[in-house]
Amino acid sequence: MSEELELTAEQFKEMTSQIIETIARTIDAKDPYTNGHSRRVAHYSVLIGQQMGLSEEDILFLRYAALLHDIGKIGIPDSILQKPGELTDEEYHTIKQHPQIGAEILKGAPLLKGVVVGARYHHEKWDGTGYLEGLSGEDIPLFARIIGVADTYDTMITDRPYHKAES
Repeated sequence: MSEELELTAEQFKEMTSQIIETIARTIDAKDPYTNGHSRRVAHYSVLIGQQMGLSEEDILFLRYAALLHDIGKIGIPDSILQKPGELTDEEYHTIKQHPQIGAEILKGAPLLKGVVVGARYHHEKWDGTGYLEGLSGEDIPLFARIIGVADTYDTMITDRPYHKAES
């Protein structure tokens, strides 16, 4: 009987992973310029977490959080997300709302440890100049710090409509 329960738990874990990856692909499909971004950020986040010695469970939830970090972009108009040039101040203000939108979407999933903070705080910066709340240093939740580094790295090495990839 316990073998069946263990198998069921493993199947549930796999199903959860597949659903989250599907949602991440949906997020990335909204913006053709960043296709694959969520999966790359998840990959880099996992590598960072492993180097930091995080537990296997924390790595799993960090991966989920990284896959879903940009879910709030669902609430941003395509005309802004796909704009080939520089954003106006108003457009930039709108896009800066995606962490809050994402946190609101994900707050209904409290069992997915860390996904809300990953979405909400991944644009905070160590020096306090980020957004939404201007958190700094260790006040930024660990998952958000890791995802923020991975997100920034992927943005720098990927061609975007507003900049070429850096070497």
